[in-house]
Amino acid sequence: MNLYIKQRIFTWGDQFSIYDENGNEKYYVEGEVFTFGKKLHLYDMQGKELAYVEQQLFTFLPKYMIYRDGMEVAEVVKEFTFFHPEYSVNGPGWRVTGDFFDHDYEVLDGDTVIASVEKEWFTLGDAYEISFGEDVDEIAALAVVLVIDACIDAQRD
Repeated sequence: MNLYIKQRIFTWGDQFSIYDENGNEKYYVEGEVFTFGKKLHLYDMQGKELAYVEQQLFTFLPKYMIYRDGMEVAEVVKEFTFFHPEYSVNGPGWRVTGDFFDHDYEVLDGDTVIASVEKEWFTLGDAYEISFGEDVDEIAALAVVLVIDACIDAQRD
């Protein structure tokens, strides 16, 4: 299954719509505006919170925590590397590698692709296509993609 993230432009704070392959809005993400560090909430279309992402401050390298139902389920940490960035996802034991500058990367469990992300060019606002592997926890993988997007966004500032 594929999902599509489209960032809304001209909004205050982070807001993303996430669409299915038919163009129907499936999830939405809202960021908290007046906070220290990045905080994102992933909701279904009925307004139920599915995941919460919070940046940990005062760390040497970027670190984000992912929560579901109030419980920490993963920690995403940017690894110290010399040539290209890489992230580890502690909890499920995933890693994220690829070309982050061009938004072309994969979330991997060993050699198995959990999700792959590709930027769609020539769109108004940022848009990404996410392809999921079979039997993947879509919400966990989506939360990791949101973390990577937050890290890329922070590098641009």
